[in-house]
Parts: sequence; C-alpha cells; structure tokens
Amino acid sequence: MKTHSLFAYRGKSSTRADVVLGILAFIGLVGFWYSAGEMELVSPRFLPNPWEVVKALYVMLVDQSFLEDIWISVARVWGAFLMSAIMAIPIGIWMSSYRIVGMLMEPIVDFIRYLPVPALVPLLIIWFGIGESSKIAVLWMGTFFQLVLLIADDTKRVPKEYIETGFTVGARPRQITWDIVLRSMLPKIVDNLRITLGWCWTYIIIAEIVASNAGIGHAIWSARRFVKTPEVMAGILTVGVIGLLTDQAIRYAHRRWFRYL
Repeated sequence: MKTHSLFAYRGKSSTRADVVLGILAFIGLVGFWYSAGEMELVSPRFLPNPWEVVKALYVMLVDQSFLEDIWISVARVWGAFLMSAIMAIPIGIWMSSYRIVGMLMEPIVDFIRYLPVPALVPLLIIWFGIGESSKIAVLWMGTFFQLVLLIADDTKRVPKEYIETGFTVGARPRQITWDIVLRSMLPKIVDNLRITLGWCWTYIIIAEIVASNAGIGHAIWSARRFVKTPEVMAGILTVGVIGLLTDQAIRYAHRRWFRYL
C-alpha cells in the first residue's frame, strides 16, 4: 500500500495500517496524559497519573466487586438497546412505507427526541419507581427516538425501482417489506445499531446515579462523593473500553456479513 494514499482525500488504507495508526493514537494520548501529570500542568488531585488510575481499577476489580457493577451495567444497556431496536426497526419502516403512519408518528418522535433525557429522570422515577424499570426507561428514551428516525430515513433511501419491481411480479406489501426493503437496508440498519448502541452507553451514568446501588455509574458517583479521582477516571475509562470493544466487534461483523459492499 502506498503511504501517500493515507493523506489523500478519501484515500484508502489497509486493515493493518488502521490498527497500527489506532494503537499509535492511543499511545500518544496516554503519553500526553502521563507528561501532563509528570510536569504537574494539572494538579494530581484533578488529573491523576495513568498508573494511579490503573492501580485504582485493579483495586476496584479485586476488592470492590467492580466486575459485578460492570456486568450489571452491560445487562442494563443491552436490555434497553435490544428493546429499542425491536420497537424502532418496524416502526421506522412503517413510518416511511405508509404515509398515515409517518404523519402520525413523526411529529411526536421529533418532539420527544429534542427533550433532554437528564431532565426527564425525575419524571421517569415518579412513573416507574427507583427499581430497574426507571433505569431501563432512561436508556430507552436516549436510544429509541434517535434510532427510529434513522431507520425511517434509511427506508426512504431504498430505490423505488426495487419496490416497483416487486409489485410488478405480484409481491404483496408484506413481502416487499420483508424481502426487498428490509434486506436492502440491512447493512445500514447494522451500522445505525452500532451508532445508537454508543449513544445508549453515554446515558448509563445518568441512569445509574439516581437511586442506584450497583453499576458503573453508581461506582463513579460514589467515588466522586469522596473525591477519589483515580476511581472516577477508572470507571469512565471502563465505559470507554467496553464501548470501543463493542464498536469494533460490530464493525468486524459488518465487514464479514456484507462483503459485497
């Protein structure tokens, strides 16, 4: 592979080059973080050394049942995310396939998606209590209304020629939806699911800092109360690592499933 193609507008690169550059970027970030701490550009109380964060994470995993908090947060995120996906995919397709559904649903969805989810937390607690339901509701609110519009937009991008061909050969609306529309937009659906899963993770802290006794958000909030900055950063980095690994796994699956793209 030619090196100059990396600097070209929309240039192409190999998988190996992507991995190497990604690793170098993280090394550079950690190096800058370490240097800032060593030169005391920021007080260690507010920006602890990377090794202090690593040691704090180790202690949290070994002595503070942080691993259980991680699994609880993962279960909450995936539960809310799968619920959002199961609801958003058919509704989004119907919104673009049937004008009456779009006219009824789109104004409501547009209105609700602009509401700040953190401001809705007290209301969701009133409605669902302080148990798991309110936490799932927060994550669902932050995911569903964004995803349903992405799905509706992808449905509109399915070429009309495909649908007209289906009607020409005698296909019914249900068959066109399943065999033509859904399969045509499937690569984009997977990509949008990857993006909205990342959004879902951004709301986990909000969902777990109110009336929660477990989860990554709870661990971060508890450490904040005692100004344990290394533990706070360890919790935040844990969310980032989980999100990065999940994102890369879905990207890899996307490349394997849709090699024809």
